Amino acid sequence: MTGHWALYQDTLVPRQDAKTDIEDRGYQFGDGVYEVIRVYGGKLFLAEAHAKRMERSLRELRISFPNCVERVLKGATLLIEAEWIDDGIVYLQISRGAASRVHQFPTPDPIPVFSGTASPLPRPVQLMEQGCEALLLPDIRWLRNDIKSLNLLGAVLSKQQAKEAHCHEAILERNGILTEGSSSNLFIVSKGELLTHPANNLILNGITRQEILRLASEKAIPWKEKSFTVDELLAADEAFICGTTTEIMPLIQIISINEQNKHERHKIGSGLPGGVTRTLQQAFTRLVEACAAGSGNKP
Repeated sequence: MTGHWALYQDTLVPRQDAKTDIEDRGYQFGDGVYEVIRVYGGKLFLAEAHAKRMERSLRELRISFPNCVERVLKGATLLIEAEWIDDGIVYLQISRGAASRVHQFPTPDPIPVFSGTASPLPRPVQLMEQGCEALLLPDIRWLRNDIKSLNLLGAVLSKQQAKEAHCHEAILERNGILTEGSSSNLFIVSKGELLTHPANNLILNGITRQEILRLASEKAIPWKEKSFTVDELLAADEAFICGTTTEIMPLIQIISINEQNKHERHKIGSGLPGGVTRTLQQAFTRLVEACAAGSGNKP
């Protein structure tokens, strides 16, 4: 646990006073949504995009939460000011609320529970510079990964397995196609073209992912939303993962598990971060620096 304050129902309360009902549906079913918003130089980064995605996730789960965008932005601001966050994150979640335990939606609708915290988190500069390794695993998650829901057990198990293999991330494969990381989106560069899985129900349409596609267009880097296989990843010239806390992190080596349950290592490209990845990192860093200098939500 970190921090002295928590957000509870739009209001700051002492952290120890933020309590969850034993029959809260977020606790019992994972029936709710969440967002993580980056903070640079005490300023929220791309916060409106996160708030709008949270609004969409709520709509997909049919949780009524009026004025979502406004409340998310206000709550995030209250937290970073209360905790004096310079570089860090804000975590916000909305559950359907507390009700007697039934699988279907309870009647009448409970009052959604809006809560959150803020904590310091430095940029992962060393890993962004050097690159990281990832473990290939089956995608065991549910089929609505476009919803940023509280149901994360599949991702938790994959991330733990990656940690035990001394990898930073797990790269997930479903029916021969790579989807994304356990907590990140995945890109490859093949023959100068940037590829990433289409933003359908199998992946989360990451806010950082969206910014990367915008920056690629700005830098005249050809890109396509197109699914690709494990073999295409291993043959790629470059690969990287991205996310709110990950930013743009080069993948330099992939570890797969063979039929004998042994690890096999596969170097990506030259085994060093590539030129397209570096170009995008530099462009993204300029957005971060602009945010920290005072431009806030707008790049």
